[in-house]
Amino acid sequence: MGSDSGLSPAEVSAGFGSVSERVARLAKECRALQETVSLHTVRWHADSDVLSKQAVALVASMKELVRDVYGASERKEISQYVAEKLVDELSKVRTMLYDGDVASLLPAKANGFFLRVLLGPANVRATRKDGRYKVKEEYNAYRDNTAIIFLAFPIVLLALKKNLWNECFPALPVQIYQAWLLFFYTSLAFRENILRVNGSDIRPWWVYHHYLAMAMALVSLTWGIQGHPDCSRKQHGVELFLDWAVMQGVAMLLQNRYQRQRLYTRIALGKAGRMDVVWGETSGVKGQLWVLYPLLFTLQAFQCYIGALLLRTAIIEDDCEWQMVACGLLLIAMAFGNFSNTIATLVAKAKVKAKMKKMKHVGNQMLGQPAEHVAA
Repeated sequence: MGSDSGLSPAEVSAGFGSVSERVARLAKECRALQETVSLHTVRWHADSDVLSKQAVALVASMKELVRDVYGASERKEISQYVAEKLVDELSKVRTMLYDGDVASLLPAKANGFFLRVLLGPANVRATRKDGRYKVKEEYNAYRDNTAIIFLAFPIVLLALKKNLWNECFPALPVQIYQAWLLFFYTSLAFRENILRVNGSDIRPWWVYHHYLAMAMALVSLTWGIQGHPDCSRKQHGVELFLDWAVMQGVAMLLQNRYQRQRLYTRIALGKAGRMDVVWGETSGVKGQLWVLYPLLFTLQAFQCYIGALLLRTAIIEDDCEWQMVACGLLLIAMAFGNFSNTIATLVAKAKVKAKMKKMKHVGNQMLGQPAEHVAA
């Protein structure tokens, strides 16, 4: 009796034999590919180890040369003009080492405490430079988008308080805003820690600042803003904080716009790496800084004032709440930290400008000397 398909037993056997041969051939090809990939991986690891040792040696030589240049300048063995030129050249070398494909061969930075708590020992370092650049660009885009929300959210709350809520905030909208702040500062700290592992130069203070802001947002979520006979008196601190948030949103928009222009210029000159990001009030041209720095100092003073006001209220009020004390102390700590970092940035800018002016003066003097003196 023939099969249901109408094929003879010989034809059916031949068909199964053909399929078996194809399966065997596929398995053989997979084993061959596996062996080839394994050999390639072994060779790749061996080559990577050799190149990694060369990269580490070059970094050590670069650091030693920087020390030697400064030492020779202090001993007057070379002029300051020559020393600055050599340091600039070494800065470009550093950018090549830390900003190109060589960076993936250097020992990775260990995850900070924040990342270890959230992710454990997971490796968050991108092995390819385009992956690292994508992380940075996504961080910049996130800052741009959230700056708009940071500005718009408190404006809407203040407008509704005046026009719809009879000068008294409902608890839920304010708590939603505080929950968003907790999410915002947590995500910023998370992204900045990943950027630091991937070679970014974010100052530690700005990461610590976001830790403090996370703590303040978490504390404020547990702070009841209703239940007082005079709701406007109890919510005065909330209103002041929202006013400060509006000013902070404006400052964030200015920083994101102005500072990135300067960073792109520094990257083009080889004085900054492509993984570097703008932090705080680090850059901007002269006309822009006349707007940015007064706003920043006003923000810091206002932030300190709100913190002091909360502490004062906690002292004179009978129904003092611990959240009021905690938020007041955190606001004052952030204000002083921001102020000290702003001053440090201004001092660093002044030193750079003085150095550039001196280099230009010495260079002009050398160009006006005879050739044998310049060579000497």
